[in-house]
Amino acid sequence: MKAKYDIAVIGAGPGGYVAAVRAAQLKKRVLVIEKERVGGTCMNWGCIPTKFLLHQTKMYKQVMANDNIDGAKAGLSCDWTRLQKEKIQVVERLVKGIEFLLKQNGIAVVKGEACLRSDKEIQVDGGTDEQIYEAEKIILATGSLSTELSFLKLNGNRIIDSQKALDLEGVPQSLLIVGAGAVGLEMGTIFHRLGCEVRVLEILPTILSGSDRSMTKRLERILKLQGLDIQTQMRIERAELFPDSVTLRGTCLKNDKQFEFSAQRVLLATGRCPNSSMFREGDVPITLDDDGFVKVNERLETNIPGIYAIGDVIGGKLLAHKASHEGSVAAENAAGGNLRMDYDALPLSVFTEPEFASVGLTDKELKEKGGEAKVGQFSLQANGRALTLGELEGIVKLIADQEGRLVGAQIIAPNASELIAEMTLAVTKGLTLRDVSQTIHIHPTLSEAVMESALHGLGRAIHTLNT
Repeated sequence: MKAKYDIAVIGAGPGGYVAAVRAAQLKKRVLVIEKERVGGTCMNWGCIPTKFLLHQTKMYKQVMANDNIDGAKAGLSCDWTRLQKEKIQVVERLVKGIEFLLKQNGIAVVKGEACLRSDKEIQVDGGTDEQIYEAEKIILATGSLSTELSFLKLNGNRIIDSQKALDLEGVPQSLLIVGAGAVGLEMGTIFHRLGCEVRVLEILPTILSGSDRSMTKRLERILKLQGLDIQTQMRIERAELFPDSVTLRGTCLKNDKQFEFSAQRVLLATGRCPNSSMFREGDVPITLDDDGFVKVNERLETNIPGIYAIGDVIGGKLLAHKASHEGSVAAENAAGGNLRMDYDALPLSVFTEPEFASVGLTDKELKEKGGEAKVGQFSLQANGRALTLGELEGIVKLIADQEGRLVGAQIIAPNASELIAEMTLAVTKGLTLRDVSQTIHIHPTLSEAVMESALHGLGRAIHTLNT
């Protein structure tokens, strides 16, 4: 007899387990099907391990660069093996926490590969046997996979992705990173701090394509001053593998000159593709776009009534917190609600040092929509807390429309990923420059730069010139 549930969730990454827990809170019988581990790529092999290593290597770099710490530093090192062990402990603790929450919410968890048999039937191959499960509603949360170049395929040795890079037995002597998005810059930061010779190659004119151009150029300059070799407009055309190295050759689009770089390993950070092949080949005709992403409407429902999709598999910005929010929306709708997904205030962050974070529109995007932008800016060089931290390379930029309503923000600063939350709330709730400027911010904090930027946008700046 088939096991029956109200809602089945395929995939237990950030979006999947949030969807499952929310559905359970709505008193639904919930099944979660996961091929590997709950927590998905984000918790097990992406966001969490990366941020742990970024924090640990940051502390090491700060000690080595601090002239106020006396004594011999030559003997100090960052123990990669020990970092790996502690990284695993952090991941395991979070994974066990998710498993606990799923269990306490009465959610059934099945391990195996899922395949849709119909709009209400899921076949699960657990390795030794197959089982059919039935659910009134289904939420697809199958995530994404690392992409490759036609002439540069992942082999787990010389050509690796970020997941493999996080699990290397030792720090490579040299590393070529293809792609200057968030993953490429974060991985480059980690290994550069550990003494690896890192070179980042990007085909586009700037890092972090799609973000505010002036801010990304500023961040690129800061990272280069730290010693990270970033080269943009570099089109890679050929690759040659040797027993102990890889050579990449191509053309620099700035001057049409040929280049050749070699390194011990190459890390591909060229983006991700949807994990949707099972829907293309399955028995249920779910509509995909040309790139393989699942098409959904504002309610996150696919072309098949009762089947929803969330997270990386539906495209857009591939962010864990986006997937989590979509999971909550999809669960509400699968349970009978009528929520709409709104991406106008979707924040993102890159965990370099300083961090870069943004939300909403840039001033250029607002103008392209026919609006008139009011821009407020404040440099961290005039922020007391930044001075105490010795972190002066940063800026807060707020974008408001003609009426002063906040529509976007970009921040380069230590902990920008935390500072952007205030502006995400402001954009979400339609707050104005005046609202933010009249909100008391603790002194001395980096958050004062947000208030000062709002004052600047109003022409009332106190700690910078109103120009």
